[in-house]
Amino acid sequence: MKKVIVIHLGDGEESSAITFLGQEIQMRRIGCHGDAERVRAVIAEHDGEVDAIGLEGYPAELELGGVRVAHEVGTSLAAAAMLTPVVDGGGIRPGLERWAVILADRAEPGIFSQKHILMAPGLNHGGLAQALDRRTPHLRYGDPDLFFALPDFPGVGSQRALEQAVKPTLEHLKNAPFRRLLPQAGAAGQPRSAAPFEWADVIAGDMSAIRRYAPAQLKHKTVAVEWASEEDLDDLRQRGVAIVVTMMPALDGAKALGRWSAATIEAVLVALRTNPEMPLTEDTYLDLMADIHWTPHVRYLQAQEAGINRFAFVIHPLNVRFIHNSPQFGWTKFLPDDLVERFAAYMPPMYLSRITGGQSPTTGQRIEGHLITLAATPRQMMQQGERFTYDRLNKAARIAERRGARIMGLGAFTSVVGDAGITVAHEADIAITSGNSLTVAMTLEAAKKAVILMGATDLTKGKAMIVGATGSIASVCSRLIAQAIGNVVLVSIEPEKLIELKRTIQKETPGCEVTIATKTGDLIADCDLIITATSAFGQRVIDITKCKPGAVICDVARPPDINPAEAALRPDVLCIESGEVLIPGDIDFGYDIGLPPKTSYACLAETALLAMEGRFEDYTLGRNITMDRVKEIYKLSLKHDFKLAGLRFGDEYITDEDIQVKRALADRYRNDPALFEQVRAEAGEKLKDVPVMSKGVSTSNKSKAPLLAAASVGLTIAGLVLGKKLLGSRQ
Repeated sequence: MKKVIVIHLGDGEESSAITFLGQEIQMRRIGCHGDAERVRAVIAEHDGEVDAIGLEGYPAELELGGVRVAHEVGTSLAAAAMLTPVVDGGGIRPGLERWAVILADRAEPGIFSQKHILMAPGLNHGGLAQALDRRTPHLRYGDPDLFFALPDFPGVGSQRALEQAVKPTLEHLKNAPFRRLLPQAGAAGQPRSAAPFEWADVIAGDMSAIRRYAPAQLKHKTVAVEWASEEDLDDLRQRGVAIVVTMMPALDGAKALGRWSAATIEAVLVALRTNPEMPLTEDTYLDLMADIHWTPHVRYLQAQEAGINRFAFVIHPLNVRFIHNSPQFGWTKFLPDDLVERFAAYMPPMYLSRITGGQSPTTGQRIEGHLITLAATPRQMMQQGERFTYDRLNKAARIAERRGARIMGLGAFTSVVGDAGITVAHEADIAITSGNSLTVAMTLEAAKKAVILMGATDLTKGKAMIVGATGSIASVCSRLIAQAIGNVVLVSIEPEKLIELKRTIQKETPGCEVTIATKTGDLIADCDLIITATSAFGQRVIDITKCKPGAVICDVARPPDINPAEAALRPDVLCIESGEVLIPGDIDFGYDIGLPPKTSYACLAETALLAMEGRFEDYTLGRNITMDRVKEIYKLSLKHDFKLAGLRFGDEYITDEDIQVKRALADRYRNDPALFEQVRAEAGEKLKDVPVMSKGVSTSNKSKAPLLAAASVGLTIAGLVLGKKLLGSRQ
């Protein structure tokens, strides 16, 4: 049996037997309370009697930010032994910490990504700091504050700047008492600033220092430390810490709490060398560490924080009116709309709210979401170019990562810009989906329900028109509708793509009658169902006055293609928006997304559904939405009880009474062709007075004359400053 002595900073002695890497080890821990002479005496007493001696809290060397100095007393301690190797953990700590961050990230993906990380302290945790620095640009050192009650380093910055900053710190610590180098848990003699701890999402370093100097409230924080005891976890649990990660391997079981220090691990590895003559070099330690099969222990301390899958979703104002109605930006209504819309587009993404309460009734899986907004309207996204929106979505993805999201959905026009999410998915470190697969599924479900409500008894004998048919959503809608109805009209301004889509449908659904056109024209008059899904601005997408009695129009576009003034011209025609969804659980969006309470857009619901299923992968991307994905996501929605919400148009639900009125009018017009022609003619005349528009943008809404440069500059500065202020406060 191997024998190992570990000398620590506390008091008392304890012994235990463990089995590690297939060998039995007699472990004895002896406290010397930081007294160097007692340490020397214990080393001399056991020299030659044990296989290795570990010095826990008695470092021979101090390292911070790549700068190293010898500790004047610690360097001399190993000399007290003539036969037994004496180690302090410095030989294996950096390598194991770097490895631990990788393994922890595999076990809990994104646990450190884009987080605000405070090293408390960074002293002798260079490996941990280096590994965490690769996962976030927000890393700060708390060492000056912890050791000297001075302001902390604002960040790693350049290596030279960091080295210049830490040299004075190390010079003052190289002869400091050991119990100052590794502060023990207890009341601090001098209070430390709470601000760095409040700023941090993750506090990394030494458990004893964190317990001594961190404030009483650490709600929702993650603590990553070398090792911890159950007593340590109880203390942090009371402070509200959400997660604790121990970075060293457990010696008493692969999944046990890592309660052993780097000095202990190093002493054990030294004792287990197959050849006692092997030099204690980096290569020797690497070979020994390669035999350890482990994962850092991740402990959720708050029951409500455990087992939650997180997602994020990006929204944006559909038009300038949404900016005016925002509580933060109500003052913009006193400025010209064009100016507000143009400069709002340059604001950075902002965190809006937390989505809570989602839970699958089938599996019990809980989800939590985060709403993030861009300030650009669809018109601005079109005018500014693809890269403009990509850059802002990349920033949104980093905000999402910091919140723990593992998948981000692209709402409204963000899923349309450029290549429909492909570039964003390539550049982001978390999964991306446009949400369009569930949008298609719920659109068809809503359309089916609407047509049946309007009196259809045999859908196979109907006729459907898809406007914008070659778009990403509309093309797969066309293919699926063709399988159900068998007579479709495809309308698009891209004739060559229309031909290709027609051939695809005829190959997939032999016998289907397919008509293609670049304009709806009079073809709309025979259609029972019209689906619009265009990206058109300032156009009349369809002439509703030409629709047949009792027709159903399903407007999938966001912002919508059909405005209420047009819909009102034909009260017998049922206009609905694409199917909204009820997410299971007591869902609360924490923000008014423009829908009734607990009601979600289908694209948002797809993101939530994928999180609930644990499918953290790029799901719906690009313009070629596959029917397999649409069918799969629909089955998942049934599995987790995602339900179609009530039919809506504009800001109102469509009631049974509304349907009865429309059906009665439709029946009356069908039975009286002369009356119907009169109604259509009157509606056609009224339509001339309705501005030609789509997406809420009129053809008459041209850019206004250039305004005073001072006003432009003033709004730019105000917007950017306010945006940064909101972004900082919300994160």
